[in-house]
Amino acid sequence: MRKFFQEIKADLKFRTAGPGQKLSEPSRVPKEKPKAEAAPKPRQGPTDEAQMAAAAALARMELKPKAKVGSSQEAIKNQVRKELMAEAAASGKGLSAEEKDVASPDQEGAAAPSVSGVYFICPLTGAVVRKDQKEKHLREAIQSYFSVDPVAASIMEIHTFNKDHEKVRTGVETMAKYLDNIYLHPEEEKYRKIKLQNKVFQERISCLDGIHQFFQAIGFETKTLPVPGQENTEEYYVLKEEMLTKLEDLKDYKEQLLSSKPVRAQLDRQLCVFKPSPEAARFELPDDFYNLTAEEIKREQRLRTEAVEKASMLRTRAMREKEEQREMRKYNYTLIRVRFPDGYILQGTFYARESVSVLYNFVREALRDDWLPFELLGPGGLKLTDENLAFNECGLVPSALLTLAWDAAVMADIQASGEEQPASSLKPELLSRVQTLS
Repeated sequence: MRKFFQEIKADLKFRTAGPGQKLSEPSRVPKEKPKAEAAPKPRQGPTDEAQMAAAAALARMELKPKAKVGSSQEAIKNQVRKELMAEAAASGKGLSAEEKDVASPDQEGAAAPSVSGVYFICPLTGAVVRKDQKEKHLREAIQSYFSVDPVAASIMEIHTFNKDHEKVRTGVETMAKYLDNIYLHPEEEKYRKIKLQNKVFQERISCLDGIHQFFQAIGFETKTLPVPGQENTEEYYVLKEEMLTKLEDLKDYKEQLLSSKPVRAQLDRQLCVFKPSPEAARFELPDDFYNLTAEEIKREQRLRTEAVEKASMLRTRAMREKEEQREMRKYNYTLIRVRFPDGYILQGTFYARESVSVLYNFVREALRDDWLPFELLGPGGLKLTDENLAFNECGLVPSALLTLAWDAAVMADIQASGEEQPASSLKPELLSRVQTLS
């Protein structure tokens, strides 16, 4: 039966195919039959309902504010603002009141940065300084501390401004041996003298920033002495005679030198609270979040060279994920926003390598009731359950918007108690300086 219907279809198709044609002849295009033009239908006027809807739409459009058209005057103002900001950053001075008026962006089209930069808190002075001024401020703060405690200041210089930690460790241990010999054998004059041109001294100690200030602070002085068995002289560090009565002080200086750590400025979180805003997921980050140091640039070049070598290799999924994580590590900082159920937004700056547990503590410290259990949800509603992971390992760099969710059972118990709850779960002192997210 199926074969019968197939033969009928083939015969019908053959008959409707038109006249035959030789294979050597050019193909003929079948002529189209002229079609009778259809008479145009008369256009009907809009109905009463359509007219009312159009009038309402026009009214809504007229109520909307019209966008400002950029003018040359506004462009000049923007350029002046940029120059003022650049000069202020270069000189380290604040803007005057008149300059601030010019520098403040007032046009609607300008995208203000979500945070003005990355800032640090000096542990010695408590001052908040920008990232590019951090090292300079630390050095000035330590230098000013020499008038208070020269031994402690010189030790801070040694551990803070020598970046090669292995050299610091070797130099400090060698210096400790010198002091140990003096403490254990005070009667031996040879231990109280250190030749400045000694090879070990030159390679391990003299190269360290702050080490000569340390020698002077603990009672050594520079003297030119004859070399035994030779006619020429050499420069030595010689311990002053009065220090032989203060051997316990030398022992304490040695312990301080061995146990001290580098002075590190603390990252300023720049905590901000914003009103509910549809712009919560929009971030405008300054260059501080992207700038790379010389060491980071070298590392990026090395990683790119490795990537070229691996380009021809068949990579597994694990290898791709590892490379993606490595790409995330080139960010040093991340700007995190946490949106609360009532719409308020908590913002803070973090190191990209910090763990998520730091963020949980940051949020908890901002709560009126810090005992309330909560969860943080990442993009797509993914729960951040492993608090030991770093932000860059979770893909939360260089910025991210998270959502806070309360424990449902606890909130149900609170509502069942009938006690009046505050309008917001954030601390009143934070709400008193709430800002509008632009």
